[in-house]
Amino acid sequence: MDGQYDVAWSEMNDNQLVSTCGDGSVKLWDLQSPGFPLMSWEEHQAEVYSVDWNLITKDTFATGSWDDTIKLWSPESGQSISTLHEHQNCVYGVCWSPYQPTMFASCAGDRTVKLWDMGMNQSTTTIPAHDFEVLSLDWNKYNPNLLVTASVDKTIKCWDIRNPSMELTILHGHTYAVRRVRCSPHQQGVIASCSYDMTMRMWDMESPNSQLQVFEHHTEFTVGCDFNMFNEGQIASCAWDETVHVWNQGEYPQPAMGF
Repeated sequence: MDGQYDVAWSEMNDNQLVSTCGDGSVKLWDLQSPGFPLMSWEEHQAEVYSVDWNLITKDTFATGSWDDTIKLWSPESGQSISTLHEHQNCVYGVCWSPYQPTMFASCAGDRTVKLWDMGMNQSTTTIPAHDFEVLSLDWNKYNPNLLVTASVDKTIKCWDIRNPSMELTILHGHTYAVRRVRCSPHQQGVIASCSYDMTMRMWDMESPNSQLQVFEHHTEFTVGCDFNMFNEGQIASCAWDETVHVWNQGEYPQPAMGF
């Protein structure tokens, strides 16, 4: 086993989760038998960087790898359902639509975002999204046509997938690559991002003054952030400084707590 790159809870079983590994393996775990994985799939040929579970059908998950492929899986099957090899560089992110059960999006080092239907072997749309590698993406939780992307080019972009020829909004402010972007489950236009500039930032894509807050407590690359589904306005961030901080949106930008 190698370093673990991503993890996602099962949508079928609240005791199970899937993790992705630097040795190319994908493992299904059960909290009631934590010593060994229930399943270990070893089809990817390089680090598996991203995993996301289908929120609607709940019986499928997707992985994205540095072998340039996306694979679809069922926890019931001993092998992948399908392999999608269309990106021309490392796949950094896969994300299922919260509205369409068979639709998901991916982003990669080839600077593109692709939209997929799991019933097809090729993408339905390719968006030349950024000038450099696209490291993260997320779906808006209130509009089924809005997608947000983040890149090494230091920007965050908002897209309407019905007309992807030009972004709706470009958010400037980060001074290094944007590592992760997340859309709020509580406020339609609010986005959180974190970056190698050691900050987490809050944005409102619907506001002329789009940057709402800058959180600067981390001392190393900030690589993860997420909203609390149950407590509106609360966000967590993590960094290479070995800490996790929990923030309250709208308050003075100091963490409410740290770990």
